[in-house]
Amino acid sequence: MQVGIVSYGSYVPKNRKKVDEKFRSKLMVEQRSVASSDEDAATIAVAAAQNALSKTNLCEKKIGAVYIGSESHPYAVKPTSTIVADALNLDSDFMTADVEFACKGGTAAIQICYGFLKARMVEYGLAIGSDVAQAEPGDVLEQTAAAGGAAFILGVDEDEIIATIDETISITSNTPDFWRRNLQKYPEHTNRFTGEPSYFKHTICASKKIMEKTGFCPKDFSYVVFHQPNGKFPLIAAKRLGFTKEQVEPSLMVKKIGNCYSASSLLGLCSVLDVAQAGEKILLVSYGSGSGSDAFVLTKRVLTKTGVKK
Repeated sequence: MQVGIVSYGSYVPKNRKKVDEKFRSKLMVEQRSVASSDEDAATIAVAAAQNALSKTNLCEKKIGAVYIGSESHPYAVKPTSTIVADALNLDSDFMTADVEFACKGGTAAIQICYGFLKARMVEYGLAIGSDVAQAEPGDVLEQTAAAGGAAFILGVDEDEIIATIDETISITSNTPDFWRRNLQKYPEHTNRFTGEPSYFKHTICASKKIMEKTGFCPKDFSYVVFHQPNGKFPLIAAKRLGFTKEQVEPSLMVKKIGNCYSASSLLGLCSVLDVAQAGEKILLVSYGSGSGSDAFVLTKRVLTKTGVKK
């Protein structure tokens, strides 16, 4: 049974703040999105999900699983997912929970829904990555910390699927490069762990493992999407793996909106799905501090079912 993306939607707050000039070339980020005072991870998730639903005639009450990845959930004890489900007018018989794994919570949510669909436990699943990124004032992270969300409706009807999920794997380790303890307002990070033993190790290892498992190599993919803490890291990872700049550039939303944490790689995927043609393959590899990467191989398809909006 083939599981795939039936629809997707995104939401990024309209406010922008320019990155300080001394950091622009170093980070390869021009500006970042800023949430308004009445916006948080829940409202952003709702907007992204509504945009996904607006592209299809799917009845929202058929969604049987809702999982939201974020590291800025509005409540420490109160699910964001129930707020979102209520706003979307879902029935009460759905499975749900909030997911937290730093910046890969959104892709973890996709994997959960993927598993439920493979097990035939639900008809449709809704996976969302949404964040209002946190950074201590004056910290270099503040230059890229942004707000945004991306939502994906997953299903198994071949006539509805616009992109198949052909394979997914994960790489995980206890590498403490970034953390925020309970009641701590801002996260901390260890600069020396951020790059090589964290982002690059997990991203590159997950990419190699899924290509080995599927038998694909870099030239088989039209697009590659990585987590985007800045504009440089994805390009470095791509080069080390043998991908070209042209394969990764269409996904680099970070340059214009900053690092949206759990939504970062997913917003990159939305950008790629907007331009990918039928038959083209996409490699998606997220990264979450703490640390781990989720990797996916997807294939874009033509939407054919009558009555479903293109």
